[in-house]
Amino acid sequence: MNPVYLAVGIVILVTGIVDIVWTTLWVDGGSGPVSGRLTTGVWKGLRAATGDRNRALSLAGPLILMLTLATWIGLIWVGWTIIFASEPLAVVNSRTGGPADWWGRFYYVAYTMFTDGNGDYTPVYGGNIWEVASAFTTASGMAFVTLGVSYVLTVLGAVADKRSFASTVTGLGNRSEAFLRTGWNGEDFRGLELTVESLAADLSTLAEQHKSYPILHYYHSEPASRASAVAVPILDEALMLSRYAMPEGQGLDPAIVENGRSSAQSYLETLDDSFIDPAPSVPRAPDLERLREDDISTVSDEAFAEALADQTDRRRRLLGVVEADAWEWPPVEE
Repeated sequence: MNPVYLAVGIVILVTGIVDIVWTTLWVDGGSGPVSGRLTTGVWKGLRAATGDRNRALSLAGPLILMLTLATWIGLIWVGWTIIFASEPLAVVNSRTGGPADWWGRFYYVAYTMFTDGNGDYTPVYGGNIWEVASAFTTASGMAFVTLGVSYVLTVLGAVADKRSFASTVTGLGNRSEAFLRTGWNGEDFRGLELTVESLAADLSTLAEQHKSYPILHYYHSEPASRASAVAVPILDEALMLSRYAMPEGQGLDPAIVENGRSSAQSYLETLDDSFIDPAPSVPRAPDLERLREDDISTVSDEAFAEALADQTDRRRRLLGVVEADAWEWPPVEE
């Protein structure tokens, strides 16, 4: 037996299993050590190679998801192949009785992982040892490949939720001022409050999904209207305007505002733990004149500027979210 092959094979196999379990089952763990580096590398490479073209970046999520699944399968496949290569007679050709070569072992592991075997090769040396190893090969293939496919389906469902949230927000306005103006009925924002309450709940769910499935960070939407990285700042800035830019009692219900901003804070904290840093600069301030055009009462520009200064860190983090997804903020002028 070759102990080096055995050790290397076990390391590769364990690395693959740990990465799968880490990524798919450990909710608070984020991406595994292998898949995390893979996804970040592919995303940065695409941005550099395509110049942040939206059509190209929209392929990042599916590409990363396929590569992640292929990497998991490959690690288990290669790991078992090297383990079976550690003993020359661990796998033999059923027709000739001779030891299998590397391709034969690679083939044997493949059909053992994905099927119940076809009889061309069989474990022989050591009796039950390699038979048991073959059984574990089948078990690992069935268990972890199925787990990986289930993860893919769950991620795709979360992507749909994420884009639905973004479409709802941007459908009300592609700037924070427009969002509030849409909900203004000439006297108050009562018609908007139920929508904001629902969006806050959706955003809390989105934050948890990003924490459970970090690959969601890399699902870039081609139109800005379906990008959560654009929608979250719009919603958070609209709530900030309601709280700091309007006289007391004139904006949205304070409880709804606090609930929505708390959901946005959870979203930001999730991304902070992943890969997004605050932007070095502060985004442009919302334009209160846009609100005044619709006869919405506001505080003075000076009072708003003073309140806005206390929100610098939060707004830099929001801008970091937007820039990490290759967008600009504030969005296009209306």
